[in-house]
Amino acid sequence: MLARMTQKNRAIVYMIGAIFFFTCMDALAKGINLRSGPAMALWARYTGQMVFVLILVAPRLKTVARTKYPGFQFLRSMFLFGATASFFTGLGYMGLAEITAIMDINPVLITLGAAIFLGEALGPRRILGIVVAMIGAMIIIRPGTGVFSWTAIFPLMAAVCYSAYSLATRHIGNREDPWTSLLYAALLGSVVTSGIVVWNWQTPDLVALLLMLGLAMVGTIGQLSFIRAFTEGEAAMLAPFAYTGLIFATLWGALIYDEYPDLWTVVGAIVVVGAGLYVWYRETKTAPAVAEAKGQDPV
Repeated sequence: MLARMTQKNRAIVYMIGAIFFFTCMDALAKGINLRSGPAMALWARYTGQMVFVLILVAPRLKTVARTKYPGFQFLRSMFLFGATASFFTGLGYMGLAEITAIMDINPVLITLGAAIFLGEALGPRRILGIVVAMIGAMIIIRPGTGVFSWTAIFPLMAAVCYSAYSLATRHIGNREDPWTSLLYAALLGSVVTSGIVVWNWQTPDLVALLLMLGLAMVGTIGQLSFIRAFTEGEAAMLAPFAYTGLIFATLWGALIYDEYPDLWTVVGAIVVVGAGLYVWYRETKTAPAVAEAKGQDPV
């Protein structure tokens, strides 16, 4: 099915899939936080991913471990670890929808960063999609209503690190095997969190163990989908779809943690979805038609 899609459509599907699995991971991490603390959730996230990746690439490990960009792989891994550590810590203080909403300033940072550092086009439809989605996020956040406390520093730090990670991933693009990027991110995170967890170990019960296993699985799938998305699509094009995390996070918060959205959260979510659909339509329908009329390659 994906093979029959255009490159832009595939990138968008991968991006939405990645955000879906990331919010699943966040929901599981919140459960681990409540039982064992953020250090255990972080350790499960990276060590679990390391185990899964090693199992899956074992027959060609030497090839996968060979990287053309060791410096960028290190930077990517550090940015990702910073984003995950900040977000998981914040989950101990805030609801899923609240922390996701604050972190969702990252599409703006990604779009601007892609224009400044990667030379990507910053056209009016991309700017409009970002602005409208940001309005939807602000409707959900409603500054001044108590969401912005000192704990907001955690999702804000996560947003900055996540944006830097996204840009570094896009810079590498398809010049590196996605499994290589997965391996190095898991390796650095596993080493760092194993050192941290020694001093914060809390023996998990059966439920916590199952949550940790699930977190490692969905985190690995989400990470691979994310890398695939930024391999095939421009960062500025994909940025608005990060806002779909608000929808998924609100859903998990209601279903799992009894954190039900109010009317304005629903209104904001509709605005966010509308912005994403607008960008999807403009990027995958209108632009190719214009390019074809000019006799150009739409990609």
